[in-house]
Amino acid sequence: MYEKRRKPAIQEEEQELKDQVISIRRTTKVVKGGKNLSFSALVAVGDENGTVGIGKGKAREVPPAISKGVQNAKKNMIKVPLRGTTIPHLIIGIHGGGEVVLRPASEGTGVIAGGAVRIIMELAGIKDILTKSLRSNNPISVAYATLNGLSNLKNPSQVSKNRNIDEEKIWQ
Repeated sequence: MYEKRRKPAIQEEEQELKDQVISIRRTTKVVKGGKNLSFSALVAVGDENGTVGIGKGKAREVPPAISKGVQNAKKNMIKVPLRGTTIPHLIIGIHGGGEVVLRPASEGTGVIAGGAVRIIMELAGIKDILTKSLRSNNPISVAYATLNGLSNLKNPSQVSKNRNIDEEKIWQ
């Protein structure tokens, strides 16, 4: 009974999710008989309303690699706390060699970002943000560093409740 009621809700969620390919790489494995060619795809999935995820897929052809990446991204989705059209506070995300600085911006600024960071921000529904990618420019490291930064963001209302302080006085 519970399964039957839940399935339509999941299908509705899948329909409103948008996915975008961040990078596709051609990989080879050298074996006794020659080289085995395959493709690795990094894909971002989001609803443009505060939920985003990234995933990797690998297959012998590009379309199956992308679909595997989309499935993996849907499993690894996170909820991003938003403050209007931007993020609540400055944060630095780190993953491997990638480091990304995410800074809130005033309304009308737009998404000042490049490559993987821009795709993730647009799919997360963040309209105004300043970003800077430091150290590595590998799209996989940068994408995971961005997701790390977004997942470490704190919700202002929750922080104000924990500290017993007014929400406006938290990050001043």
